[in-house]
Amino acid sequence: MKGVVVNYRGGARTQKTNQMIILPENCSKKEDAVKLVGKKVKWTTPSGKKIMGKITKPHGRKGAVVVRFNKGLPGQALGTEVEIGD
Repeated sequence: MKGVVVNYRGGARTQKTNQMIILPENCSKKEDAVKLVGKKVKWTTPSGKKIMGKITKPHGRKGAVVVRFNKGLPGQALGTEVEIGD
């Protein structure tokens, strides 16, 4: 399954660079997002390096999820695709 990196997770004056909001494909409700909790996420850099993460919880009512990555993702990751697997 694929998803798109939407934004960093954060508040009005904070930004958590190791946590990202991901919008999975074919996921339009919160109930769909709950089923994805615990799955692994892989983002690949343009040079081929892989950064792994894990879905921790749903985000909002439209099917988005919060992913905690081992390392922080760069700003170039915004709008790119990630691979969601087991």
